[in-house]
Formats: sequence, C-alpha cells, structure tokens
Amino acid sequence: MKQPEKANGDSQTPMMKQYFAMKRQYPDAILFFRMGDFYEMFMEDAVEAADILKIALTTRDKAKENAVPMCGIPYHALENYLARMVQAGRKVAICEQVEDPAKAKGLVRREVVRVVTPGTALEEGLLEASEPSFLAAVGVSGGLFGVALVDVSTGQFLVSSVDGSDPVSAIRTILAQYGPKEILLPEGFEGEDLPGHLTRVEPHRFDPDFARETLMSVFGVGTLSGFGPDLDGVVLGAAGAALWYLEDVHRSVPRHLKPPRVITDGENLVLDSNTLRNLEILKPAQETRSGWSLLGIMDRCVTPQGSRFLREMITRPLRRVQEIEERLDLVEELAGENILRSRVRESLRGVSDIERILSRFSAGTAGPRDAGALRRTLEVLPEVLELLSELNSDEGEAIWRGIDPVPALKDLLVSALVESPPVTLRDGGVFREGYDHNLDELRKMSTDSRKFLSGIEARERERTGIGSLRIGFNRVFGYYLEVTHTHRELVPPEWVRKQTLVNAERFVTEEIKELEDKILSAGERMVQIERELFEKIRSNILEHTELLQATAGALSRADVFAGLADLAQTSSYVRPRLLGGDGERRISILKGRHPVLERVNLTGTFVPNDAFLDSGDNRLVILTGPNMAGKSTYMRQVALIVIMAQTGSFVPAEEAVISVADRIFTRVGASDILTKGLSTFMVEMVETAQILNNATAQSLIILDEIGRGTSTFDGISLAWAVAEHLLTGPPKGCRTMFATHFHELTELALTYEGVKNRSVTIREWGDRLVFLHRVQEGASDKSHGISVARLAGMPDPVVLRARRILSNLESHQLDKEGVPVLAAGEMEKVEGEPDAQLGLFPDSGSQILQAIREADLDRMTPIEAMNLLAGLKRRFEK
Repeated sequence: MKQPEKANGDSQTPMMKQYFAMKRQYPDAILFFRMGDFYEMFMEDAVEAADILKIALTTRDKAKENAVPMCGIPYHALENYLARMVQAGRKVAICEQVEDPAKAKGLVRREVVRVVTPGTALEEGLLEASEPSFLAAVGVSGGLFGVALVDVSTGQFLVSSVDGSDPVSAIRTILAQYGPKEILLPEGFEGEDLPGHLTRVEPHRFDPDFARETLMSVFGVGTLSGFGPDLDGVVLGAAGAALWYLEDVHRSVPRHLKPPRVITDGENLVLDSNTLRNLEILKPAQETRSGWSLLGIMDRCVTPQGSRFLREMITRPLRRVQEIEERLDLVEELAGENILRSRVRESLRGVSDIERILSRFSAGTAGPRDAGALRRTLEVLPEVLELLSELNSDEGEAIWRGIDPVPALKDLLVSALVESPPVTLRDGGVFREGYDHNLDELRKMSTDSRKFLSGIEARERERTGIGSLRIGFNRVFGYYLEVTHTHRELVPPEWVRKQTLVNAERFVTEEIKELEDKILSAGERMVQIERELFEKIRSNILEHTELLQATAGALSRADVFAGLADLAQTSSYVRPRLLGGDGERRISILKGRHPVLERVNLTGTFVPNDAFLDSGDNRLVILTGPNMAGKSTYMRQVALIVIMAQTGSFVPAEEAVISVADRIFTRVGASDILTKGLSTFMVEMVETAQILNNATAQSLIILDEIGRGTSTFDGISLAWAVAEHLLTGPPKGCRTMFATHFHELTELALTYEGVKNRSVTIREWGDRLVFLHRVQEGASDKSHGISVARLAGMPDPVVLRARRILSNLESHQLDKEGVPVLAAGEMEKVEGEPDAQLGLFPDSGSQILQAIREADLDRMTPIEAMNLLAGLKRRFEK
C-alpha cells in the first residue's frame, strides 16, 4: 500500500517542489493543495488563509530554521471554506490529485483543476440566490472611460461609456447600481474608492483591437456593428478585458454569454451611490434591521431570478412614460384578478433558477441534480403558460409569448433521468432503467454477479461447515472470504490466504476473482457510459440556450409583476399617474406614506402627508421643525414614491401624479472619509457640489441640512447661497426639498418666487414635546433642540443651562460693554448634585432669583408684592 505524502519544512522535497511549480503558475491566488483528505496551504498563503478562515496556523519540523508555515482544511468541507475566501475577495486555485495515490509511481501527479474568484464564481454555494454576481472591467484611455459588466452566473453582458465633467463619479454610480463582486482595473489606475474587490491586470488586456477579435470569435460574428455604435474604443477594451479574465479563470469563455448590451443614462432614472445609500433602497443603513429597505419591502418574488430582476428595476427605474404605463397596466390587471394572481404565483414556485443552471452546464460544472431541476421546471411551464395566457395587457402578452416550454427537451429529460438524480455523476444511478440498453446490461451483470457472490457464500458455508464464513470487500484486496480463527482448521486447501487479522483470516478463490473482475469492470463501464450519456444531455440543453434564457427572462418578469400586484392589493397602494418630464414637472401626492416605515412602524399607525412640487411656484420647499419630528422621513418618502412609480409599481398614497425625473440626488446625514482625509463638513460640501454641478431641470433633489458642520454664520450663508442657486439656476426649475434648522432660510419665501415654507407639527406639553408628524403650511418658529436633548436623557443641569443660554441669545442681551452675554447666569443646581459651574460672566441674576425663591407669595399683599418688584428692579439696575 502506498504511503501518503508528508509535507515537511524542507522546501527541496519533491512534494514541495511540485507545490512551488503550481504556485508559480498562479502567483496571485491562494493555492489549495490536495494531500490525501486535506487541502494544504503553505508559506504566505497559509498565513493569509488561516486569518481569513479562522483556522490554526502551524509548521512542520518546528526545530528547523527553514520551517514552513502551513494550514489545512478537510477536503469534504471545501465549499464552505471556499465561500469564506470568496467573500473576503480572494482568488483561489484548487490543485487536485489527478491520479490514484495507490497506483502512482513516485510523486502523485497534481493539476490545478479550478480557479475561483469573487466575480467569476458559478457554484451554487458561492452565490447569493437573489443577488447578481457581476464582474466589472473599467477601462481608461486619456480622459475617456468605459465599463463592462458580465454576470457569468446568468450570462448577462452590459457595457457603457462614461463621460461628463466627473467620470469617476459616474463610474461609481454604475458600479453601485449593479454591485459587482470584483472589479478589473488596469495597473496604474487609481480606483481604491470603487465599491468591490479590485483586481489589477496588465493594461494591454484592455486593448480594443484584441477585444474586437475576441468578441467576434466568442459570438461568431464578422462585425460588431450589430451590437451598437457605442461598442468601440475604451468601451470595447473593457469588454475584451472582462472576456479575457473569464477565459483565464474558466479555461474558456462560457457559451451561455449573451451579446453585449449598451446601457445609457438616457433611458433610466439615475440613482447614484449616495442616493441608493441615503434612501436605503437596496439595504438598510443598519444591517441588523433585516428587510428594512425598499427592495426588502417590494420583493415578493417566489423565484431567485425574479428577485434579481426586481433589483435591477429598482436601481435603474424607467424614464419613458409609455414603458412605465405598460408595466402599470400589468400590475393593475394582476391586482384585480386575485385568483389568477394567486395561481400564477403558486405555479412559479415550481420554477428553478434556469439562468444559473444554464451557466453551470455551459461551464461544465452542472451535475445530475441540475438536470433534474431543469426537468421539473419544464414540466410546470405548460401550466404557467396557460395561466399567463389569460393576461390581456401588452406587457402580459409579451411575457407569455416569450415563454417556450421546449417540449422536446422536457421529454428527453423525463425519459432519461431517475426521479431523484444524485448530486454527482460519480455516485451513479442517474439514468432510468430502459433508457440505454448497454447500461441496463451492465447493471444486470453487476446485480447478477452480486447474487452469485451471495450464492457462493451460502454454498461454501454449507460445504465447509464454517458457520461464521462471510464474503466482504475492501478497495485494497477486493472481494474475500473471511473466516474466524475458531474455524481456521476447516478452511479448504485451495483457498489462498490474503490477510491475517486479530480474530480472523481472509482468503480468495479463482471463482471469486473472476466474479470480482466482472463486477468491477461493469461498475467502471457503467460510470463511463453514464458520463457519456450525461454529456449528450448537456449538449442538448446547451443547444436550447437562447430559448431557455428568453423563457427565464419572461418568467422573471411574470414573477416580479405578480409580486408587485400582490403588494399593491394587500398594502392599499394606488396606481400613479405619470407625466412626461418636459411639461410642468409636477409631483402631487395625496396622503403619501413611507413604504418601509409604514410596514415596520413600531410605535403605531403611520401618519400620511401630502406633498406638492412643481417647476414653477413650488420648486423649492423649505422644511423646518424639530429633530425626530419626521422631516427626513417625509422627504425620503416623496423620493421613494417617485422611484416606485418610475419602476412601474403602485405607490403608498391615496393619489399620486408624478412627472418623471431624470435623476434623484440626496444629501443626507453626516460622516467623514478618513482614508481620503475628508472631514464631515468636507464630505457634505463635496456631495453638495456634485449635486449643483450635475442636476438638471428634471431632477429631484433632497437636502437634509446644509452648512451644519461649520460656524453658524458660515453655515447659514452657504445654505442660503445653495438655495438661491437651485432657484435661479442652472439648473433652473429643478424640484427641491430642503430641510433645515436655519430658520433664516424661511425668509427666502419673501424674496423669491417658487419658495414654499412647510413645517412638521408638534405640540408642547409643559416642557415636553408631542410629535404629531403632520406637515403643514408655514415655517416652524423654533427647533426645540433642547427639548429633544432632554428626551435623549441629557442631565437636568445641562438642559436648564441650555435654556438660559438660548433665552439670552434670543433676547440679544448685552453686557455693560455692549458684548452679547451668550452665557450669562449660572448652571442651575439640582438637589443631590454637587455645586454647578458658575456662569461665564458675573451678574446679579442669582441674587434676584434667590430673593424670588425666598418670597412667600401666598401671604404677600399686593402692596408688598409691588415693593418687592421695585426693590428687585433697583438691585438689577445697580
């Protein structure tokens, strides 16, 4: 028996030389090196992998100076550990033993059989079912940029050119919308702030001429003109780099890739990374609040491919009114047909993820269970198609006409596969009895041979009188007759001894060896035949790639719109009325609600509010009111309703008229970017500058505080100037909601047309606030910040002191030299507390307050009260 190889600290051993040879081929990957039942990692790979995987880092031959760091994982747990590596953004090369160690002469031959990276993974366990898995390539040439996006798990292939005054910001916007798992960048190009795991490649991989030849070869065309005029130059180079990387990782370009589709901002409402984050469109600001995002609320899909399509719809809403109306027609139709909608959704539950199944077949990694899942899907498609054919809307008809049940493929899979196929081919038992004559014959031979073995066991037990005799099998000796030592004397002389154990001995006979050869050869031949048959199944499936992809796309749309209809019907949403963006650009919402907060509201019934914006007299709303009153919620819900409407969804309101926007900008919250040396205020100014430089007359802008990160006068001046710029342009006529605590901004309504003051109502109950969450006409008189601080648990001395300072500020009190007394008086002392701090400036206020406290007002006559007041006045005048 061949002994397993051992790793040791000597880097010159044959095994370590083999390891270093493999590592040189994949220097940028962590090498999983198969050794028996483990994948081992060495040197720097081991140090990094041990940290990521949280496993023990050890060494062999610790006493030696050249001890090699190493760590390992069990081979059967590969997928779990691989998922962690991919999530950490690391590239992994898997090196397998490609020959049987028991038969190898010398060192076991090994090869890298698989390379996995975050943006190229195909395995089900490495992918999020409801999220896309894009690989992005960003090309740059001079001042021009191009982006290519390939989701190898679904075959989607997108390209876009990037221009304008801020191309890097535009690239970030595209990447934020599609969320690539990995980004290819040419060496030398700075892009550390791009969202995703970065992979640097040689700049010549982005060469347009090389890319042109690659694309024509992959898609079998003689020219790229049919893919659009924009597929050229730096965009073409980015597409070529993405295809090269896929080929480098997968050893070939997957056959299921769709031709590249050019995407442009002109067709969609643009939501940049700030807006996606600030409006919590894809994920909540706090990760612990599972589902508290617009996507989480709107996603009622029953298939993973439906959820992925909805995500794309939400991040890239439409601008063309006719397309939006066609979507709304279908949502309305399904919302009004409860039984049909319910049956459609139930039937779609039987649909598997066709897109990702196809990707695995294309890459050659699909197993029998994938084929079984596709078969089940094809079996339910006739029912789905029959239900969807009842739809009368244009969008509904387009969906059901896009579904092809591919009956010939279904019949093949039904006739070929067993009811529950195994996970892998090596497990055997994939095909039904009667599907292949040769396979059936081999199965019969194998079964009969085992029956013969059972007969031999019974016959020999009776002939020899050895009651404990049994026939067994192991991989080293094959089949054998086992006899306990008690009956050793009864063993016939023609039996050949093969092995002696503690309590028994094992023997073989010529008859058993002949049957063993038949059984083993039949087993090997069965495995070979099943592989050949499955390859034919795979080829047949791939021949139907385009039909199956089109069917998957139609099913995704059916799933999304059935889910949106269910959301509309169960949540009392209404159909919005859409207007083109060239008219008055009106947003009119009656009793609108925040789609997320009304679903997760923990404090009671959500309070709806009206909203009105246009490009004329109502183009700038100045919103005032205390913190926690709901200003941010109100503005966000207006933006979310616009996004939902342009997605093609019903909206949470009693009535909504929406003029389509080309972009939604948001400037919300306070944060710094320390890695770039940007303070909170600098970040605020950068984001505001991006809005002013990129907004158009058709944009919707949400500003939640401007200028709060600097001095009061600086902040007011900046906020006023920003508001003036938005009013007078460019861009003139854009719709803006501006929440602020600078009440001076409300005076804009006195000097400019198009400004409306709104405020969030509260009620004061003694020194406490009651938030009513109602938005009303007019400005708020104060911010009530001190009351909110009290609600937060601020110590009473601080609250009382703040009220006194505020009173002085509001009364413009001056000292004897005419200087503002911002902090006159002293901190109020609270019973049980140590002496409070003194005021910044001495005054007689404390003496006057003491005299008032000591006065017995219940027993004082009117004359005495007048005398007291006169005395206090004289004391104050001193």
